[in-house]
Amino acid sequence: MKLTYKQRIVFYFSIIIAVFTVGIIFFEQQQVQHERAQSIERMLENNADIIHNYLLNNTDSVPFRVSAAHRMVQYMPADLRVTLIDWNGNVLYDNRLDADSMENHLKRPEIQKAIGFSAGSNVRMSASNSVRYLYYAKKYNEGYFVRVALPYDVKIHSFLHAQNSFMYFILLFFIVCVLMMLYFANRFSRSLKQLSDFSLNVKNGQPLPPSFTFSDDEVGQVSADIVENYNLLQENRRRVALEREKLLQHFQYSEEGIAIFSENRKKIYSNSHFLQYLNVLIDKPMLEIENLFSDPVFHEVVAFLDDHSRYDNTFAQRFDKSGKQFSVRVIIFDDKSFELYISDITKSEKTRLLKQEMTNNIAHELRTPVTSIRGYLETLLSMEAKDVGRMRNFLDRAYVQTIRLSELIQDISMLTKIEEASDRFEKEPVNMKQLLDELGADLNSKFNEKHSKYVVDVGADVVIYGSRTLLYSIFRNLTENAIAYGGGNIDIVVRCYMKNKEAVYFEFYDTGVGVEEKHLVRIFERFYRVNEGRTRNTGGSGLGLSIVKNAVLFHRGNIVAKNRSEGGLSFLMSFPLIPLEEDRIEED
Repeated sequence: MKLTYKQRIVFYFSIIIAVFTVGIIFFEQQQVQHERAQSIERMLENNADIIHNYLLNNTDSVPFRVSAAHRMVQYMPADLRVTLIDWNGNVLYDNRLDADSMENHLKRPEIQKAIGFSAGSNVRMSASNSVRYLYYAKKYNEGYFVRVALPYDVKIHSFLHAQNSFMYFILLFFIVCVLMMLYFANRFSRSLKQLSDFSLNVKNGQPLPPSFTFSDDEVGQVSADIVENYNLLQENRRRVALEREKLLQHFQYSEEGIAIFSENRKKIYSNSHFLQYLNVLIDKPMLEIENLFSDPVFHEVVAFLDDHSRYDNTFAQRFDKSGKQFSVRVIIFDDKSFELYISDITKSEKTRLLKQEMTNNIAHELRTPVTSIRGYLETLLSMEAKDVGRMRNFLDRAYVQTIRLSELIQDISMLTKIEEASDRFEKEPVNMKQLLDELGADLNSKFNEKHSKYVVDVGADVVIYGSRTLLYSIFRNLTENAIAYGGGNIDIVVRCYMKNKEAVYFEFYDTGVGVEEKHLVRIFERFYRVNEGRTRNTGGSGLGLSIVKNAVLFHRGNIVAKNRSEGGLSFLMSFPLIPLEEDRIEED
């Protein structure tokens, strides 16, 4: 006979409750018995400690301990059995039997436990007088065990075993639970009927009547949740449609040309950039995008799509057309539909070539000092040790090249940090008069060597909020550049020629030889030389003015170079006066 859903619930849950009830009763009985046994053991331990303390304070030898134990036992409970046993198991005293007639007790369970754990207990039949005792033995450092025991009679047995009142309460609880389960099973079956009606309405596509409500129980709540989830599903469908529209808008405003095609190469979607780039690549204007697969320009793309033995689902190809560079990429999906991307990579390619050129320039600049150092060292290795003068000369030359190499690496590091990690420069108010005076003191020896004069015409109130390190680097590089290339007996002047609410304006100039006009537009480029040997002969890295340019841009300033009519080279710089609070907010 097949059980109904209600009957199965009652049957299975009755078994679960019954098992749970038996488990609680068993656990409670064991726990109570354990706790009461510990209580008796603590009482026996106290008796053993009392006897030990009495023996310890009144005797100092074995015979006297026996007699003292006999006196002490008279004050113990009448049914308490007391036994003294030495560490070898010999019975020294027993208040129930003659100690001399008793066998060795070393193998007794309670004594074995006391040897291992200092104390032990056991319930067993006495081998000496055939009486069942609850034994407790404790080991003492004076060389003996004190064993106390109580007859395991009805009194002790009743104390150790719990009463049945708790078991009766649990059985009553079991009956109440079964009755409550019957009540809730009836309600649950009614809720299932309502849930079945709801399922039929959903299956048949019929809307729920406005008056349809579920019962106020768990199943009713589940049914209400199902309705809510169904409504959420409809809402999610609307959201998916909205997200799809957003994605299409993203495609529409993307800088890449994007087109999606079905397996049979029918257009599903394309943005405006795709048609624009497509018509740049092909020779004849095209309005129907599907026609691109018949154009010779895309024959490699078509070959990739036709190749069913391919292992990769992506393909890329580059084109040069009308002075621009394009990248065409294909991505094939699992359903055989595919996307076609056309990207204008002209700008990124220029950036890549610039980086490549810079790398080559760095390698070229590093090669000269490294080759020189290697040549000097090889010469030193082949020289005789007694030729100290020549050795010193080559060492000096190698040292000069290492200084040049160090300066080149330092300039490259500075330039890279300005361009790619500018946030690592801390900003602060910088007094320009103090900074320029400090620069003059640092380069004073070089001014003396070239018989040049350094003039600072900047007021003490000129303050720029920026990086002190970079501001110092700007004027130091300009000054060293003037010393190196301007010639001797020149004036090097730094002046603040205007200051208003928006910016501070500086002019840096020297009275040297100047630069040809054709070179002025390129002197801020990396490694650019006015003539091929100029930087190498003077020991510069070729990056000084590039660092100046980038450091000025870091401060949102501007710099231009021009020749002076009186002779020499002039640099005009401006630094905007940004309010301190506004700049700090931007840094955060």
